[in-house]
Amino acid sequence: MEPAPRRQSHANMVSDHAVYAGDLFGEFLFPADPETPKTRAVALFPGIVACGTGAAAAAWLAEHYGFPVILLGLLIGSSLNFLGEDPKVLPGLNFCSRYPLQLAIVLLGFQVSIVQVMSLGAWPFVALLLTMLAATSAGVIAAKLLRQPLELGILAGCATAICGGSAAFALYALMDRQRIGEAQFAVTMAGIAIASATAMSVYPMLAHELALNDAQAGFLIGASIHDVAQAIGGGYAVSNVAGQYATLIKLTRVALLGPSVMLVGWLLARRGLGREKGSRYAIPMFLLGFVAIAAVSSAIVVPESAKAAALAGSKLLLLVAVTATAMRTRLDLLVQVGFGGIGPVVAATVASFAFALTFCLL
Repeated sequence: MEPAPRRQSHANMVSDHAVYAGDLFGEFLFPADPETPKTRAVALFPGIVACGTGAAAAAWLAEHYGFPVILLGLLIGSSLNFLGEDPKVLPGLNFCSRYPLQLAIVLLGFQVSIVQVMSLGAWPFVALLLTMLAATSAGVIAAKLLRQPLELGILAGCATAICGGSAAFALYALMDRQRIGEAQFAVTMAGIAIASATAMSVYPMLAHELALNDAQAGFLIGASIHDVAQAIGGGYAVSNVAGQYATLIKLTRVALLGPSVMLVGWLLARRGLGREKGSRYAIPMFLLGFVAIAAVSSAIVVPESAKAAALAGSKLLLLVAVTATAMRTRLDLLVQVGFGGIGPVVAATVASFAFALTFCLL
């Protein structure tokens, strides 16, 4: 009698037939069914609802009490981080931490054009580049002095130099999660949000006390405040002319998001510090989308109403991504990071303000 055929183990059956999907950072794996989109949607639904609820609460509190919405998203998401341990919620959180962010960065392309950058003039553009370089260098030096990973300094410095949270997420997507984890990233994001909100309140008053003219005040605020809306609001708090100039300076920084992140990704890959070790650096598709939209904005006249809607949508999607990331981050790891995660942000913020003020006074 021939022996009965061996039954295939459940583990082997899973490995033969199941398809696994992962989150942006490769830290969690969950089974996904490629044949039934409806099943995929059902699997994502609990996490999307949980993340959307937290983001909506943050938006409501920010609107009614004037707190920075990104910071509130981090705090509310962190308070709900126990949901990230639920396997039914986790797939949706993974989804929300990735795709809304990518779309948010693409939508920022509507805010910039080559004409805007060229209209800035040679000297202000050079001064802006030097200010951004100073912020990035200060973040890297502070990280080294505080014995933090090099990537943390790059993350804090570049995010401060370019456009805050959007740049931080774009850069973090390129980095090795074994060297800089989500807890360090969440602390850095919190520091950026606090620094930007503080700058929006303080810098216009400093510009008045220093008797800066409208162009000087606009450059100072536009070159040194991280968040787009807060930089524009800070400029208009001085005067309409200062607000217009701050908007131009700030949007020029946003225009440099794509090239800056591409350059950082290439440098990390050269040093073997990128997320994909040993592989050639590939430009993320969402950055190519940002560049493509910026090119379209340069070629045609985009209505101001469309630009405003794109900016609002970008901020909303960024809030969703921030909330989802915080919901996945363990609070005990946040405590372990300590001042080491905030120090590079503080150094980059101070350097950005100091250099921007110096160039204003020259």
